[in-house]
Parts: sequence; C-alpha cells; structure tokens
Amino acid sequence: MTIRLARRTLLTGTAAATFAPAMAVHAGLAQPATGPFGALDLVVAARAPTTPTGLTLSPVGRMFLFMPRFDEKTVFTASEVFPDGRVEPYPSEAANRPDPARPAETLFHVPNGVFDRTNRLWLLDAGLMASSGEPVPNAAKLVCIDPATNAIVRTIPLQSVVTQTSSLNDLRVDLRPGREAAYITDQGQTGEGALIAVDLASGRAVRRLVGHASTRSVNGILKIVEGRVLLKREADGTASPIKGGANGIALSPDGARLYYTPLMSRRLYAVETAALLDADKDDAAVAATVKDLGEKGLTGGLIADSRDRIYLSLQEFNGIGRREPDGRIEVLATDPRLIWPDTFWITGDGWLYLSSAQANRRPEHNGGTDRQEPPYAIFRMRIDAGPA
Repeated sequence: MTIRLARRTLLTGTAAATFAPAMAVHAGLAQPATGPFGALDLVVAARAPTTPTGLTLSPVGRMFLFMPRFDEKTVFTASEVFPDGRVEPYPSEAANRPDPARPAETLFHVPNGVFDRTNRLWLLDAGLMASSGEPVPNAAKLVCIDPATNAIVRTIPLQSVVTQTSSLNDLRVDLRPGREAAYITDQGQTGEGALIAVDLASGRAVRRLVGHASTRSVNGILKIVEGRVLLKREADGTASPIKGGANGIALSPDGARLYYTPLMSRRLYAVETAALLDADKDDAAVAATVKDLGEKGLTGGLIADSRDRIYLSLQEFNGIGRREPDGRIEVLATDPRLIWPDTFWITGDGWLYLSSAQANRRPEHNGGTDRQEPPYAIFRMRIDAGPA
C-alpha cells in the first residue's frame, strides 16, 4: 500500500477566525465554501443539541443532521440545519418523541440518513433509547420521507434482523432498474457486527456475515484522537477498550460492491451486493465474495465517488483521506477543526461534505464529563467527481 500526503490545507479568512484556541466553532454562518479543489471550507456551525454523527443534503441544498440517542439529553434525533446554524427537529418535533407504545411511528435513535435517486430521504432508526441496551421492540426500521411535503411515505420494519445487542449504524440506498435495495451496518454493542441487506420492493431484510472477521471489532486496536487514547472511561477512573464492528459503508458506482469496515479495524473490505441480496445464498456463499482491500487507517464514515474512489474520515489525524481503485491512499487534508470527522455526502455539483461530530469528547470517553463544544462544524471540499 502506498500513502501519499497532499499539501496541508491552510486556514485563511473568516473560516479560521471563527475558531477559538480550543478549536470550537463560535459562529453560525461561516466562510462561503467556494475554494479550489482540495481546500477545506467551513460551511456552517450547526447548533445541534448533541453529537451529530450523520449528514446528508437534498439536491436543492437542504441539509440534514442525525444525532443518535446516546442518552436522555438527546432531545431529538433527526434534524434539518439552516444557513444561520439553527437545528430543528425533522420531520417534526412530535415524530422525534420516542414512544415504545408507538414504535413504528416515532423516531428513537437515528445515526444516519441518505437521499435516494428519486430525491426521497431515508432514515435509519436503530430503535435504541441509549447507547447500550436492547432495542425497543419493533422500533428498528427504515423510514422514507418525501421532503416536498415532509411526510413519512413508507416504513420498513427491521425487527427480524436486529438482536438484543444490535447497534445499527450506517445506511446506503440504491435505486436502479432491477435492483431496489438498502444496505445497513450493525456495529454491535459487543463488537460482533453484521451487514443487513433490504429488498425495498418486498421489504425483506436479511442479516449477513455474522461472526465474520470483516464485520467484527478487532481486539488490541489502539485509537488515538486529539492526542488521547480512545477508551470507555468511567467516573471512578476505570477504563475499558472500545468495541465496534461493521460501521462505515460505501456503494460502488455500478452498485455491484459494498465497501465496509468495522469501527475498530484498520482494514477495508468489499462484498458483492448481489450475494447479500440473494435469498438462495447462505452466509458461506456470501463470505466467498468478500475481499480484503488492505489497510486504510482508522475511520468512521466512508463514501465512494463516481470514479470509484473511497473517501476516508481519518479520525486519528483530524483528516480526510481518499483511496484510489488501485489501493493507493492520499491524505487530502488535515485540520484541527475536524474533531472526529464522521459522515460524508457528495453532491451532484462536486462538493464533498463532512460532519465534525466530536464523539471522542462525549461523557462515556471522559469519566462522565461532557467535553463537547457546540456548535458543531460542517465542512465541504471541492472534488473532481460526483456521487457514486
């Protein structure tokens, strides 16, 4: 594997001025993102109430953030972001009030959402009421929303494919002739992950690669973020390793391959989507199509562009990387403002967006002290490609 370091992005003008020495964001609307290829621009400082891990944009530029319900302080889990930094519940405040008596109609724990080719918004609801614990019965689901009316138009239950220790994490939706599918990662609360494939035409969901090395958290991984080893740290001073199975995913431009990686793993994998969806194939047959694509660093979110290049949220380096189809990896930018870079989105006019989630500053990693510094930065960078 060859790694090439691109020039370091310089902070200039308004974007640099909006950060205090601790690198927190202190402005709502930030520097217009009009830079050249490779320049990292601060688009908006989102006044989200807590950790925004998920990010997507509509074709007309509406921005949506998703905040998993890690604890009771998460007052809403799906939101829309406005240019002045306001963050409001989406599609409504009422929909964001989790109700175990109405699990299919309310949102519990949404780690991410994506737009499909028909410009409808899909939300992944893991059905959790906290970062750990069994998913609420019948609360795990896919929710499809028409942004023109902000109305929920379809709900697909995922109860049949979640376990008592599931933690659904990321989502990709593929609509093309002959294949309407969604792909989901389950990182697992114990690190035993899986992939989930959903036939959107029928609503049939299957759980794949359970116990496979490519979906499982790797023991002994040392992850350093903002100069500190990432651990689960209790208030009494005890600490334990972080576990995280299948986490980030990306879909190839032709829809034939799903790229994925565990949260606690340095390796990137690919599997054939046809095998994931084929009801006649058992897990061994699916596993036979898995390819180990080599090292790529420790990452959260992934995304592929129209040239089949995979973007990497390099959390140890506060940076953005990119893997070429031949395996070469380039570091596109490093920036201290990228605190736990997480979810990417690519727009049709060639912008790569990225959320800065600050997840390493959450209380569970800091002895019960919340070190997050809202608002949360959203960046974008010009790239020479469109979405996959």
